[in-house]
Amino acid sequence: MNTEDRQKPLAVVTGGGTGIGRAVAELLACDGYDVIALGLDSDPDLSQMVSFRQVDITNTDEAIASLPDGRPIAALVNCAGMLRHQHEWETEHFEQVMRVNVTAGFSLANGLLERLRSAKGAIVNVSSMWAIFGSAGAPAYTASKGAVAALTRSQAVAWAPHGIRVNSVAPGWVETRISEKARTDTQRADRIGVRIPMGRWAKPVEVATVIRFLLSPDAGYITGAMIPIDGGYSVC
Repeated sequence: MNTEDRQKPLAVVTGGGTGIGRAVAELLACDGYDVIALGLDSDPDLSQMVSFRQVDITNTDEAIASLPDGRPIAALVNCAGMLRHQHEWETEHFEQVMRVNVTAGFSLANGLLERLRSAKGAIVNVSSMWAIFGSAGAPAYTASKGAVAALTRSQAVAWAPHGIRVNSVAPGWVETRISEKARTDTQRADRIGVRIPMGRWAKPVEVATVIRFLLSPDAGYITGAMIPIDGGYSVC
């Protein structure tokens, strides 16, 4: 890492190699952040402006060890997620999804708290529209995203005195790998499309721009909020 990068505000994005996380990482890099993306996988054409570290984010010590020692963190985006569809009715898979979607982000934020405090940083946790609805096929994903929204509120209350803001976003149907099963099922995709008032699925960057706003000084008096980004799906 060169001296110029050290002078930039540091952003950490879990799941930053693919999907929404990638869109966030690349957008923040273009905005002048020094961005480190953590996760198991990255797209081959991920921008070279993003530093990708291949780590298991459920291993908090490993994740923290992959970051520059002691450097203040201006932004933390917990975007890594897992979906196991019908397998989530099995306890083993349920617990695995909860570890990735909730516990990993909780533990990482705790581990980085002093560095976030030093920068008076901001955190955005990625929840989902499924924090509002039920899902017959994905009980763990649904439970985990509801937990993310609730956890965000607790973090916001606890850490506001430290100058740290914590918010969440609740994406709807987004064109990512995790939604591929629904998008490639023609009948299901048609049913979903009919219900979305805006008539289309979101692009990952449309979620990323809202996250960028929540991290910015323009959102300086917003904490504990969950912003739906679903084209109106949750209000009809």
